[in-house]
Amino acid sequence: MIKMKSKPKIPLIPLLLMVVFIMITNIGASILPQEITDIVKDIDGNSYKTVKIGNIVWVSENLNVAHYRNGDPIPEAKTSAQWEECYKNEKGAWCYYNNESLNGKKYGKLYNWYAVNDSRGLAPDSTHVPSITEWQTLITTLGGESGAFSKMKSSTGFYALAGGHRYFQDCSFYSNGEIGFWWSSTKEDIWNAWYQAVHFGYSQVGKDNGGMNTGMSVRCVMN
Repeated sequence: MIKMKSKPKIPLIPLLLMVVFIMITNIGASILPQEITDIVKDIDGNSYKTVKIGNIVWVSENLNVAHYRNGDPIPEAKTSAQWEECYKNEKGAWCYYNNESLNGKKYGKLYNWYAVNDSRGLAPDSTHVPSITEWQTLITTLGGESGAFSKMKSSTGFYALAGGHRYFQDCSFYSNGEIGFWWSSTKEDIWNAWYQAVHFGYSQVGKDNGGMNTGMSVRCVMN
């Protein structure tokens, strides 16, 4: 019998290191932002940049629109009485943080959940307000609640901002510069809906549900 020469063996440790490197590279590539050339425009003519994170294309700026997609105006509710009136009638409303328009240039508008859920459409064409499941997909893609904070701030192009909120009980404004709150489209019960939060003071992210009368920021995703 003629003995065949065996092929040289590849050392096991370098092979394993190569496999691990390829896996890490692939995982990293899946969460790195991919520049999107499309610019989303709302009905008021505001333009928003987008970024692809994982398999979802996110609008990377807070919504700042004052009209529904069909052209109907969304009421601006400045006073506590106006904000409460929209809540009693289950109507959409928006305001600027502290009712100061300069805050809108940086943080966008704060909306109650009735605006989010209105059938006339809050999100621009070809986009929608994400469900809490889509929010959690983003958090998972960015490393989970323990690892997503730094990536949501800047490195992925999501650009989370601590826009604060308008509290549902006394209609006062809180947490600007400390916490960002974003509505989801997911309803919890007849009083509450789910939202995503990013706490800049504690470098944490988390989800919860809160009163539909709360004023929060809105981000959109492409359909």
